[in-house]
Amino acid sequence: MLRFLYKKVLKPVLFLFDPEAIHHLFVRVGELCGRFAPGRGLVRLFYGARHDASRTVDGITYTNPVVLAAGFDYNARLTQILHSVAFGGVEVGSVTARPCPGNEPPRMTRAIRSQSLIVYKGLKNEGVDVIIERLQKRPLQKGLILGISIAMTNDEGCATLEGAIDDYHTSLKKLVAADLGDYYTINISCPNVYGGENFTHPGRLRQLLATLSDVDPGRPVYAKLPINIELDALDELLDIVHEFGLQGVVIGNLNKDYDTLDHREEAPEEYRGGLSGKPCRDPSTELIRHARQRMGPDFTIIGCGGILSADDALEKLDAGADLLQLISGMIFEGPHLMKDIARAIAHRDTQQRLPP
Repeated sequence: MLRFLYKKVLKPVLFLFDPEAIHHLFVRVGELCGRFAPGRGLVRLFYGARHDASRTVDGITYTNPVVLAAGFDYNARLTQILHSVAFGGVEVGSVTARPCPGNEPPRMTRAIRSQSLIVYKGLKNEGVDVIIERLQKRPLQKGLILGISIAMTNDEGCATLEGAIDDYHTSLKKLVAADLGDYYTINISCPNVYGGENFTHPGRLRQLLATLSDVDPGRPVYAKLPINIELDALDELLDIVHEFGLQGVVIGNLNKDYDTLDHREEAPEEYRGGLSGKPCRDPSTELIRHARQRMGPDFTIIGCGGILSADDALEKLDAGADLLQLISGMIFEGPHLMKDIARAIAHRDTQQRLPP
């Protein structure tokens, strides 16, 4: 019934309005519900996970492996409600050293028939200092794992290599000093920032990680990789990540290839943001599978991109992902999706434990 009501009644109405305005509305509603026990309980009654799909990754135990990807709760406003919607974790941010207004609107456009969003946010967020203060004031909902994505501020101050590296370093140092977050992700692959994907270049990535290595994070650190990358280039980035002692990677970021849309006419002729959702599904799964084969079982891979169903989630896990991240699936399929995924994973775990 919840699935029917969302897809046939609520979603058609929501999709009549600007996607960023709807995003802000849901953040405000979620924030309000999260402040009070009755609000959290009511949401949990309808959408909470009731199946054991727990995973321990890098010493952190998730009640289920479904994490809200960075880019949705970029100002850390939903950390008191997301576990009630069956998320095992949230990756807030990406956080930058300075407040960042983001790119000029429109920052999100729906490609409905292609099950995708064209995202041109440009790392909009209130900056690391404000986000630290907010996280310190609000207790994290019990059972929710907190990841924090770190990126460089989308402004001219990061136009130089030194300025961009210092921006990452400043945010990481402040977060560690505040002792916030269960893990950190270094976002090197946002396609919508000043100067482009500077740190997907091996030489620049090595310089970035060398500078960040003077900060002892005291928790796992991952790197978020691009999705539009050849396997040889992926191998080079994986080797550098491993060389500097990071625990793993997030695969991957937005898809820049508009020709991967089912309906190319839904996107502008010129680049105006990366694609989320279905166009990311197959490329990310292929990269996950390759990375797992290359790096072996002890390297963490977080699978992100195109998870629109429980079957998509299981496919990512079968390819080698340890954890899952999603946003667009929740928007296109509804807030019941995370519960469906947790149920499917728990059911398969139970089947695998049964004697032959």
